[in-house]
Amino acid sequence: MRLILALFLVIPGLAFAASDSGWPSTTKPPKPTATTKSCKGVTVWDAKTQKCVKPKGAALDSETLYQAARELAYAGRVLDAQGVLGAMPDQSEDRVLTYWGFTHRKLGHVEQAQAYYDRAIAQNPDNILARSYMAQGYVQAGRMDAAIAQWREIKARGGTGTWAETSLRQAIRSGSTSDY
Repeated sequence: MRLILALFLVIPGLAFAASDSGWPSTTKPPKPTATTKSCKGVTVWDAKTQKCVKPKGAALDSETLYQAARELAYAGRVLDAQGVLGAMPDQSEDRVLTYWGFTHRKLGHVEQAQAYYDRAIAQNPDNILARSYMAQGYVQAGRMDAAIAQWREIKARGGTGTWAETSLRQAIRSGSTSDY
């Protein structure tokens, strides 16, 4: 195991890359918006009304809700993010399942997080973000072999150089995971 990890860390060409070109914005941390700058609790900035609104019953589209949930999760407002996720109309979307997993992992609910990641990946095996977040949980648990297996899957699915791959590689290298 140590030999594999050592080789993986010193092979030329595996230097950190910051490019995510060609990948959805979900592989990069979101930039703060009025949702995290102005809104409190489980509320989301509504650009049309220019105010914070509760996500349930608001006339917000799925993309707005999803981006708000991501932003809140990355800002450390995990319970607020879950409140927004709960308002998403399609709870079976792999991106929604990924963030349910992420928020549960951040709350220390490891088994729940794993169940959400498994569902997201079963639905979309190319979901490199779910793979990265799941593997970061493996790093936290000291399961480096499982983390490396997911790192390889991310690379095999074209994720080399993305935030998902780079952050996971860094976590494996350092033994310390990213906050997002």
